[in-house]
Amino acid sequence: MAKILANDGIAQSGIDLLEKEGFEVKNTRVAEEQLTNYINKNKIEGLLVRSATKVDKALIDSCPGLKLIGRGGVGLDNIDVAYAESKGIKVFNTPEASSESVAELVFAHLLNGVRFLHDANRNMPLEGDQQFKQLKKSYSGGMELRGKTLGIIGFGRIGQATAKMALALGMEVLFTDHHIQETNLTLSFFDGQSVEIILKSSEIKEVLANADFISLHVPAQDNYLIGKKELGLMKPGSGIINTSRGGVLDEVALTEALDSGHLSFAGLDVFESEPKPEIQILMNPKISLSPHIGGSTIEAQERIGVELAEKVIKLLKP
Repeated sequence: MAKILANDGIAQSGIDLLEKEGFEVKNTRVAEEQLTNYINKNKIEGLLVRSATKVDKALIDSCPGLKLIGRGGVGLDNIDVAYAESKGIKVFNTPEASSESVAELVFAHLLNGVRFLHDANRNMPLEGDQQFKQLKKSYSGGMELRGKTLGIIGFGRIGQATAKMALALGMEVLFTDHHIQETNLTLSFFDGQSVEIILKSSEIKEVLANADFISLHVPAQDNYLIGKKELGLMKPGSGIINTSRGGVLDEVALTEALDSGHLSFAGLDVFESEPKPEIQILMNPKISLSPHIGGSTIEAQERIGVELAEKVIKLLKP
């Protein structure tokens, strides 16, 4: 039966499902420079990756035995999709599996920002015992999210999952998206009840100007989607969260907007110079930081593993 290499790891649930169907799974991390040799030597037919492994034209040309490439998570920017498909290789991802995880991380950063928790967590270990009252005073001007407006740029699965959480918190939601003019969101609750809400798209300028917070949910871009001009359109004192892709948001313009006080905070899970974010970003007290972990929850990894396995079985099982 076919051999599968999960080069950036795969949940045990995915391995179990593949092995049950007779596939041999190699859950090994092979360095980029040794990957071609490993794939050919072991007669790998299916390559599964996340964001760490780059699958370019050179690798595809060097591995004629590859029949499919699967990406765990959203986006395919680390795979030369068009070239792979021109060679008859099937390419797929798992766009639905991590939506809830990324949406929850947006709110982790939002709550960090409005209550200064990212900065308090830096300063409490250093000064909490000596400067407790001063710190209490410094961090006492927080805001509530309820009643505020969240602007969502990009309204695919993750944008919609983020909108549902915002609505559940009592926020108003504005969104902009090239492909969606109007959508019907279903908020489902623990007891089986649900509520339906209709939302209509707005122009990006309206979203930027009227939202208290902006959350970005777009694919990788060739140019900045949010630069100095767009940040200037945002409300004074507002905040911005990027859990989508580095390079969507101009980080130099962002630090200027934060330092001038035009923006109150930012939350970043992705960075322009990833995996070596700029020190000015890492040290900025107004930025809540995480190391590209949007889809990295136990539950999402389980869903991604199962979805990858199901697609491999569908494509490769005789």
